[in-house]
Amino acid sequence: MVTTSFTRRHFIRATAVITAALTSGALADSNKRRPVILDTDIGDDIDDTWALFMLLRMPELDLKLAVGDFGNAIYRARLLAKLLDITGRTDVPVGIGMDHTDEPGQQSGWIGDYQLRDYPGHVHTDGVQAIIDTIKSSPEPVTLICLGPVPNIAEALRRDPSIASNAKIVGMYGSIYKGYLDSPVPAAEYNVRIDPQSLQAVFAAPWECTITPLDTCGLVVLDGDNYRRLYLSEDPWLQTLMENYRVWLPGAPFVDPNQDTTRISTTLFDTVAVYLAVSEDLVDMQTLPLRVTDDGYTVIDAFNGRPVRCAIGWKDLEAYERQLVETLLG
Repeated sequence: MVTTSFTRRHFIRATAVITAALTSGALADSNKRRPVILDTDIGDDIDDTWALFMLLRMPELDLKLAVGDFGNAIYRARLLAKLLDITGRTDVPVGIGMDHTDEPGQQSGWIGDYQLRDYPGHVHTDGVQAIIDTIKSSPEPVTLICLGPVPNIAEALRRDPSIASNAKIVGMYGSIYKGYLDSPVPAAEYNVRIDPQSLQAVFAAPWECTITPLDTCGLVVLDGDNYRRLYLSEDPWLQTLMENYRVWLPGAPFVDPNQDTTRISTTLFDTVAVYLAVSEDLVDMQTLPLRVTDDGYTVIDAFNGRPVRCAIGWKDLEAYERQLVETLLG
């Protein structure tokens, strides 16, 4: 089991104070920052953790709430809480998703004995209601950054469809022209395939939807000098990120357990959704009529699809990867 010692934990918190102030609004112009809610299946693939750290270091975004989605909600909330605690962002409330279980997950070894009662910030036991309340109380539209299957969002719409009038969706979903590993054959992408009914409900709501499908997000891997800059950094946030990566890797599905964590990342799908919440300069965006099939495909359907803004290709993938590194370095 890998845990952070009492001394190091408090050192990381202290080091995070200035960065937290910059990103939480104490030193930034709050009028220029976009309110966002993070809905994530963090704790399965490691890319959600990378995406969270990226989001926290983007001064353009004002994280109002972080909620774990798609089952094992206590585990996901504990992971979110400990990461926010260590990075000095306890101003961010944590929401517990619908399934109040706490089964071991891929990052349990890093969470250790950290419990939700240890979190100095606020914990919402009903994360779905917290999503609704946060959207409805916001004076400006909220961006829902969705990194995983979306039963929380489907349930929020069922309880209060009016939230669609003050929010938009940016997420990592689907496969339009390419599948996994740059395959020319589209795939039933995991976030869609595992719960297509929830994404169908989200797409049916009258809000703007923007996605990064596998066509773009499936190509993001850091290696070489880009990765070494992060791995060798003495920044406490990045050391925490790498600790999580090392704990997560053994037993992780669909990944070589012998992958060298000193040299290369896994595919960082979810980071592209965070990027799209701020900018689209480096991607080719198309508005396509998409329909979510019952078996998890996102198909172009001119008659029955709904307009979805899709990042279907890169204008400059290398520039994005450099920007990702600079963002994470703070």
